[in-house]
Order: sequence, then structure tokens, then C-alpha cells
Amino acid sequence: MRENIFNYFNNKFFYGWIIVGVANLGIFSSGPGQSHTFSVFVGPISKDLAMSTTSIASAYGLATLIAAFLLPHMGKLIDKYGSRLSLIIISIILGFSCIFFGAASNFLMLTVGFGFLRFFGQGSLMLGCANMVSQWFDNKRGFALSIMALGFGVSMAIHPPLSQLLIDQFGWKYAWVILGLSTWVIMVPALYILAWNAPETVGLKPDGIIKSADDKNKEEEIEGLNLKEAMKERSFYILGAMWFGMAMLITTLHFYQVTILTSQGITSDFAAGVFSISAISMVLFMPFVGKLFDNCPTRYVLALGLTINSISLLSITFVNNEFYAVLYAIIFGVNNAISMTMFGYIWPRYFGRKHIGSIQGTGQMIGVVGASLGPLPVGFAIDYIGNSLMTIRYLSLYPIIIAIITILFLKTPSSLSINKKLE
Repeated sequence: MRENIFNYFNNKFFYGWIIVGVANLGIFSSGPGQSHTFSVFVGPISKDLAMSTTSIASAYGLATLIAAFLLPHMGKLIDKYGSRLSLIIISIILGFSCIFFGAASNFLMLTVGFGFLRFFGQGSLMLGCANMVSQWFDNKRGFALSIMALGFGVSMAIHPPLSQLLIDQFGWKYAWVILGLSTWVIMVPALYILAWNAPETVGLKPDGIIKSADDKNKEEEIEGLNLKEAMKERSFYILGAMWFGMAMLITTLHFYQVTILTSQGITSDFAAGVFSISAISMVLFMPFVGKLFDNCPTRYVLALGLTINSISLLSITFVNNEFYAVLYAIIFGVNNAISMTMFGYIWPRYFGRKHIGSIQGTGQMIGVVGASLGPLPVGFAIDYIGNSLMTIRYLSLYPIIIAIITILFLKTPSSLSINKKLE
């Protein structure tokens, strides 16, 4: 049946776009492991379990940090077994993780639950989806990844208000049970029926090129460095510092957006709804961002994204009414459009796709470490200083520094071929 479905769609258009659709669902289904969903639960969990904001942030940070160091191993497993099987297993475990998190009754259970959700949701599910799309596209990779990442925008629009509704109707614990069941319903059938690991497995090349009779085996065709070779390149560490900062600072905004905005006079319902505004902004800008990555020098696009990240951090500190909240939401949406495309784009762009699972897994580990640390200074400022604004403003300097380094020093390894317009 799978072969018949493939033949039917590929006779009409390049099947890679079906892969993008499946990956889009995957990015959406990572929502229970994302900070924008947790943001709505911080208050109810704090009240029900009698925990401070700092305690919850510590549980979140500790679990995320531990989960981060497992991601390179997941990347190697994806390289070995393929993204399809890996994603099916990841989706099943993520559903169980949601149910377990809903049963949390103390700090230890909360920490373990955070760990599973972050590893299988924010980490592994996104890693597998980006890997699958990166295998199917080359010259159109930026645009394809931007379409994939629209799932994140839909998640931002749906998961926070949906979670708030579920909390109001059933309580925060049962809300997680429902989120877990929805993960199974959405992902497992789509992956089982529609997903294929790489175009070479069905006689194609990336971007829909049909393999000729003279083509050799796929191992010879696929270009790329292995992890050890990539880690000898200066570009690996520049990209690592970039992704560390983006993940750290964007996670901070997602995690504390409702808390920060309500402390500045915005109602909790409007603060939760701001996610939807950011999602709309993200969706509108996403295709444009993908085209930028496909057609402009990469280091300048990355520097632009870092600058917008800095502006996002600064803008939330000046929100004192609903108009400025909407303005912040739009800027943050653009920030998310760039970062979500960047997430899947930078590693195959600079190191090829032959061993992209292990390289991207290591890169994702760096990002998740950043995400685990990001909420801590702001949580400390909220609990012990009473105001997080100056802390956030100081944090906004980091992406500007990395943007300058990126423009000056980021280069493609000399052993890889690259479209000159991207360099």
C-alpha cells in the first residue's frame, strides 16, 4: 500500500513535498515538549504542587540538560535505522511521556517528566523531522524546512490556548493525558503510511531528480563530513554558539512570556493569546525566510536572525499595554520563523547530509543545553529581584556579539562543494 501511495503522489509532483507535510505534523506534535506549551502550565503546577517559579524552572532546566546529552546518540540511531522507524517509536514514547507528566506529584516526578517531554518532543521528534526533510531536499532545502517549520507556528497558535482550555475544563493533569493521546492519533498513522527515509530509497535524488542508470550507490552520491571531521572545523563552533544562544533566549521568552506580560499589566488570557499572534506572524514570514536561506549568503541571513532575536528580547521589556504586546508578538513571530528554519538548515548546509543525524544530534544537544539554562537567570530575577527586565536586556547582547562573529568568520569547509551564492 505504501508503494502505491508513493507512486500515485510522485506521478503528480515530487513526493518530497509529502515528506514535508508529514514532518510538518511532527513539528506540530512536538508541542507538548515545547516551552510555549509549558508556559501555560507554570502557574497551575506551581499552585497545585506548592512549588516556586524557580523550583519549576530548576526541574525544567535539570531535566532538559540531562536529556540534551542523549541527543547525539539519538542522531546516530536515526543515521542507522532511518528517520521513519525512529520517528514512529519517538512518537509512541512521547505520548506515554505526556501521560506520565500528568501524574507528577512532586519535584522528582516533575523533573523526570520534563526530561522525557524535552528529549522525545523538543529534541528527538524535531531532530528526526528535520533529518528527513534535509535528506529529500538540497537546493530547495531552506524553503522546504520553512514549510516544515510552519507546524511550529500552528503549535504556537493551538497548544497554549488549547492547554488553557483543557486546564480550565479538566485540570492540568488530565490536560496532559489528552495531549498524549492526540500525539498518537496524529503521528503514528501518518509516519507508518507516508514516510520514507530518503529519496535514494525510491529511485530519486534530492529536489526530485530521477537517478540515471549510471548513478552509483547512494553512499557514493551523498556528500558530507562525519561528526569527528565536522568538529575540527571552526564553523562547527560558531554554529554551536549561535544555536546555543538562539535556543536559550527563545526558550526563555516562550517559558516566561505569560509570567512577564501579566506582571506588566497584561491579562493572563491576552498573554496566552499572544502566542497565536506570534504564530500568525511566523506563518506569514516563514516562506520568505526559506527563500532567503536558499538565495542569499547564509552568514548574513543568520546574522539577521540573531539581530531580530536581540530585538525580541528588548521589545518584551517595554510592553505595558496590549498594543505593545501585539508589536512584540509580531517581532517574536519573525524570530521564530528564522530560528525554526535555521534549526534544520545550518548543519546539512555546512557539513553535508551523509552523516547528518549524528552531526545534527550533537548540534541539537548544544541547543537543548542552552534551552535548559535559559529560564534559570530570569526565574531567579523574578523570584529574588522582583523584576526580570534588566536581566533580559543584558541577555539581548549575546546574539549581537555572535552575529558579528558570524559575518566575519563563518565559512563552508573547503572539502565540500557549495553554491557560490550561499557563501
